[in-house]
Amino acid sequence: MVRRRLDAEEIALWARVKASVHPLHPVRRKTAEPPLLPPQPLPDPPVTPPRAKGRTPTIPPARATAPVQIPLAATTLDGGWDRRIVRGAVQPDATLDLHGHTLRSAHAMLDAGLERSIARGDRVLLLITGKPPRPESERPHARGAIRAAVADWIAASRHASNVAALRNAHPRHGGNGALYVIFRRTRSKH
Repeated sequence: MVRRRLDAEEIALWARVKASVHPLHPVRRKTAEPPLLPPQPLPDPPVTPPRAKGRTPTIPPARATAPVQIPLAATTLDGGWDRRIVRGAVQPDATLDLHGHTLRSAHAMLDAGLERSIARGDRVLLLITGKPPRPESERPHARGAIRAAVADWIAASRHASNVAALRNAHPRHGGNGALYVIFRRTRSKH
């Protein structure tokens, strides 16, 4: 994907759009969050010069794209988690399918599913939301409403303190149609 910089007209338009948006349910935050920056492309892997004798150098495998980070109050994962997600090495402990539900029933199912996963001590919940609308689809559209609301639902839920982060799922677990809910590690009291 080729990225380009916005021109002055597009920046002004985006500023007007941002100024016109108001949250439905404002959330009071105790600490100020750093502004979300657009994802930066990963640097190219270092190239080793070929050697004259001995083994031929191995070419490093192509890097997968970095997972899209969905803002949550505290994204406390280390880089190892993101690398495991990109490689597809994350195995969900449980799955919750919200695809095809109404917003009201999906919200209720999400709350109950989070409660069950936390009670069981799950570390990763695969949350199937359905794919978001394609950029070229005509507006207004009904696709992707659950997907768009999930991050806000979790951030405002009673379980928010137990959730470490939300990440897009690996393609074998649903890709754009699913999310990983990664729970904070529970510390045993000894």
